[in-house]
Formats: sequence, C-alpha cells, structure tokens
Amino acid sequence: MPQPSTLFKELEALATEQRNPRSMQIDMASTRDILRIMNEDDRLVPEAVGGELPYIEEAVELVVQAFRAGGRLFYAGAGTSGRLGILDASECPPTFGSPPDMVQGLIAGGRPAVFASQEGAEDSEESGAAAIDEAGVTANDVVCGIAASRRTPYVVGAAKRARELGARTLFVTCTPRKAFTLEVDVAICPVVGPEVIMGSTRLKSGTAQKLVLNMLTTASFIRLGKVYENMMVDLQMTNAKLVERSRRTVMTVTDLDYDEATGLLARAGGHVKTALVMHLAGTSREEAEARLARAGGFVRAAINPQD
Repeated sequence: MPQPSTLFKELEALATEQRNPRSMQIDMASTRDILRIMNEDDRLVPEAVGGELPYIEEAVELVVQAFRAGGRLFYAGAGTSGRLGILDASECPPTFGSPPDMVQGLIAGGRPAVFASQEGAEDSEESGAAAIDEAGVTANDVVCGIAASRRTPYVVGAAKRARELGARTLFVTCTPRKAFTLEVDVAICPVVGPEVIMGSTRLKSGTAQKLVLNMLTTASFIRLGKVYENMMVDLQMTNAKLVERSRRTVMTVTDLDYDEATGLLARAGGHVKTALVMHLAGTSREEAEARLARAGGFVRAAINPQD
C-alpha cells in the first residue's frame, strides 16, 4: 500500500491546510449564510495583522534604508501571493511617483501566471533563484517572499538566493512563527486560521498578505516624504482622474479655486509638491524645487526649513 509522501505530510500539518469548524456546513448554506460565514471569518484578519506590527515596523525600516541608498524592493511569490506582489508594485508609481523599477513583483511562471494559473511553476527553488539573478538583485536591495504556506519552493529559492547575494530578506506567511525555519531578516506571520474553504489561501490568507504589503510600501513612501498631511503629493498626472485629484489636492491645501489651482500646477510643471511649496512659502518654482531637494522631498520641511 502506498505511504503518504513527505509533501503530503508537510501539507497535512500546515495551518493553512486545516478545516475550519465554522464552515463545515457551508455547502448546505443559503447565499446569505455563506456570505455571513465568510464575513465573520474575514474579521479575524486585521487582528492577526495587528499582532505583527512590530515585525512589519522592522521590515519597513529595512525598506526605507534600502530606498535611501538607491536600492529596490522585490516581491517574490507564486499564484495569488505573486499576483498580490505585482499588484502592490504596480500601484506605487501612480500613487507615489516612484520609478517603475523601485518596487517590482516576481511571480512563478512569469507574466502568463499573472492572468492564468501556472500551478507547476511554483515547484522549483531553482526557478526562484534564477528569477532573482535575472532581476539583477544586489546587496542594496530588499527581497520579500510571499507564501501563505511558507513552503512554496519558488519563493524559498528566491529568498535563499537573495540572501546569498547580500540583499536583506523579508517573508510574509500565514503560518505560525514557531514553525518558521527559513533564514531571513524579518518574518511577518499573521496567522488567520483555517480558510472557509480548506486550503483556499486566496481568501483570508490573501487578505492578510494584501494588508501587510499595503503597510510595507505605504509606510516606506510616507517615510520618504511622498505624503503631505494625509494626501498623495508625488502622484503622476497620467490620466484624467489623477489630473483632477492633483487639482483637488492643491485646492484643499491652498484654498485656491479650480482655475487658480490649475494655473499654479501649470507653473509648477504639473508637480503637486512643487505647487504647494510655491504657494505656501511664496516662492518661485526654482526655489520651491531647491527647497524640496534640501528637505529630502518633505513638503512641511520645505515650507518651514527651520522646523
């Protein structure tokens, strides 16, 4: 009689592969009850992420250090985890005006895996290591592995290779810290419990990962001066919505009307930060740009250099 494989035994023990006692009858439930069960389970996610804030803080500090030194942040994942990394990376340039290569997402199976499942692609550590090499990762960079189960070979291989190259390494997983055995600089382990559908880690695990990635990049870019008060001020005016958001931001901060804000932005070269400093400090565009450069991009410090 065939014996359970090592992989079978490993999966059997994973927190992400257990059965959820709260959803045992979900196959017989009404639509409303299915939604209620899912919603009640989803409420566990923010609490689990909240318990990891000290580790997320450590991770943000590493990312900020890397960014200030000219380094980059790479996410490496497979399936849902990989797509979440790519999503977060792709949103950084329009939100924070960051260069497209500053935050990058690597996914097992490459670009086709973003749109369609490439399940076998995750099974090779060598592929993960090769992706790190192909991306040109250096000791100046940070590599963040994302794997709900922690064990995904592609992600493990990426993290190991990054460490060999001297890069700082993070890992986001939904398995308990006591079961985390990989050598990384910071492990972030929000344990959300069994999924409503056993093993479907695109649910609570995916939500937890998304919350963590939101925090990593948002907090890092805030620390780099990409936000004034609670508004995006380095956003790129690349579509009609972002153009109008830029105007609204300028109007909100300066009390200018629509036409006045439009004119100010034009004089500032379409850059919200520059427009704000020009108006609030009463300076020319050239002086505003110089102030921002001296202030490291922080609007408050550019307006009031003595603060």
